[in-house]
Amino acid sequence: MTRSLHSCPICGRPRHAEHHPFCSARCRDRDLLQWLGEGYAVPGRPTDPVAPEDDNRHDD
Repeated sequence: MTRSLHSCPICGRPRHAEHHPFCSARCRDRDLLQWLGEGYAVPGRPTDPVAPEDDNRHDD
């Protein structure tokens, strides 16, 4: 489906000013759930999930 600049990015229907850039609250909420559920991701370098354990060092 080809979407124009004036269509909802979720379903492709015409946008509505009240829910810009979406057509409805439903599509706006679906987009938010995608972000919250990690369905979308911003590209970047991977992070190291294991942090250094600086707290456990002892200076004798």
